[in-house]
Amino acid sequence: MKITAAITGVGSYVPDYVLTNAELEKLVDTNDEWIMSRTGIRERRILKGENQGSSVMGIKAVQQLLDKTGTDAKDIELLICATVTPDMLFPATGNIIANGVGASNAFSYDMNAACSSFLYALATGAQFIQAGTYKKVVIVGTDKMSAIVDYTDRANCILFGDGAAAVLLEPSTDGFGVLDMVLRTDGSGEPYLHQKAGGSRRPPTHETIDAKEHYIYQEGATVFKFAVKSMADVAAQVMERNHLANEDVAWLVPHQANKRIIDATANRMGVGPEKVMLNIDRYGNTTSATIPLCLADYESQLRRGDNLILAAFGGGFTWGSIYLKWAYDGNRVAVS
Repeated sequence: MKITAAITGVGSYVPDYVLTNAELEKLVDTNDEWIMSRTGIRERRILKGENQGSSVMGIKAVQQLLDKTGTDAKDIELLICATVTPDMLFPATGNIIANGVGASNAFSYDMNAACSSFLYALATGAQFIQAGTYKKVVIVGTDKMSAIVDYTDRANCILFGDGAAAVLLEPSTDGFGVLDMVLRTDGSGEPYLHQKAGGSRRPPTHETIDAKEHYIYQEGATVFKFAVKSMADVAAQVMERNHLANEDVAWLVPHQANKRIIDATANRMGVGPEKVMLNIDRYGNTTSATIPLCLADYESQLRRGDNLILAAFGGGFTWGSIYLKWAYDGNRVAVS
């Protein structure tokens, strides 16, 4: 009997501090109407305080997941942390999160594929379940994007926020869970969306810091054009090869980078706005956390057997789509 990897629970966490468009108007030359019309973002959450990294949010999201599903942390066998803003280069933020929730029997590591990180991590975790290697796998997406955003850069500072969300993967023999995927990369996209310094090519120096090379660098027009085509293409491809018509899809779960990219992807798939998960207006682009945050926010509306199409696009370039059949009625889950 074929084993598939089903999502059996979700947990999430966003910081308390709300950074509104009105507040950004005081920092850079922008306004609420301009931001809303171009991105669909009204506000975003920011993690404040000393010595606070992505692991802080990841621990809270995973803990909520364990509480909601009644899972003992010691039963978790693998934890993959999707992030582009690790607490430090090493140890892995996944290790810190696993330790923070008491998952002492799990092995853990980080996965970085820019904004596609959660999608890649979910696909990877699903393989361990499908192979019969593990029975309980946690995938957590967490990013403190405020740590690498230049708040004098009017083009980028409006886009990003901080947050985390996690899912539990368990075996299913009833045809639920991850059923198909298309994952792609194109390294020629590097010049258009990257962080110039901080790695082994350009280690931190006074020069790199003064030149603001530790912040996100993006050529927006090029990225937008590539993202629209790429996300739409793979989402449509997954639908076609699984013989899914638009009426068969309960939800499109798109990476929350820009409302216009999301709209274009939905239009290409022929999916109406009522079937598109959207929370970019409240959180902005939380990178690795966007897709699981959508699943957490919409959990109460999800029903056993719903067909979900997940789609993402990230720097590097990375992109992909996953076809997922939902495994439980979300309205029966009490949020702790």
